[in-house]
Amino acid sequence: MAYWLVDYENVKVSGLDGLTSLTDKDTVCIFYSENSDSMTFGLHKRLMMSRAEVQYQKVEVGTKNALDFQLSTYLGWLIKGNGNGSDNYYVVTKDQGFSVLSKYWARYNVNVQIVINCSGTNRQDEHTTLRQKAEQVLHNAEDVDIVVRLIENYKTKQGINNALVKHYKDGRRVKEIYTAIKPLIADKKGRD
Repeated sequence: MAYWLVDYENVKVSGLDGLTSLTDKDTVCIFYSENSDSMTFGLHKRLMMSRAEVQYQKVEVGTKNALDFQLSTYLGWLIKGNGNGSDNYYVVTKDQGFSVLSKYWARYNVNVQIVINCSGTNRQDEHTTLRQKAEQVLHNAEDVDIVVRLIENYKTKQGINNALVKHYKDGRRVKEIYTAIKPLIADKKGRD
């Protein structure tokens, strides 16, 4: 049995990628708050098609990391209730702060993995994929290193563009690189 605890405030819809491939032995618990309490019709359709049991946990807000604390508490409650340690637990988030949960529970032989979606992709997998895609559109290894770092560190297209301008200080070069990486940042906030 597997439990998928989704930090919806953090991952949004992309965190539920892989949802339809889960089985009836899986449970997905979506943690959301008033800051992230809407979904698309496409997501609703995927939720309905999933064979996994889907639960919703609306969390209280008002303090920093409120959702994180409540998700972590729920994880401990689940583990305690299951007792045998044979189940798998996944925290679906891009928040690196959750990595301490994996380390903590490993001491008790409980498998807790931090992943970025319900297909089990972790941050290293995401980094490797991004790097491979960047290598396909950029042919200079130094440019690849810089672009991958910027895409991973900035949430918006504008932030990435500004960082490219700051680094390269050459408008023509920035435009060339930005044009090449547009497909890699299509999911970032902002417009082209």
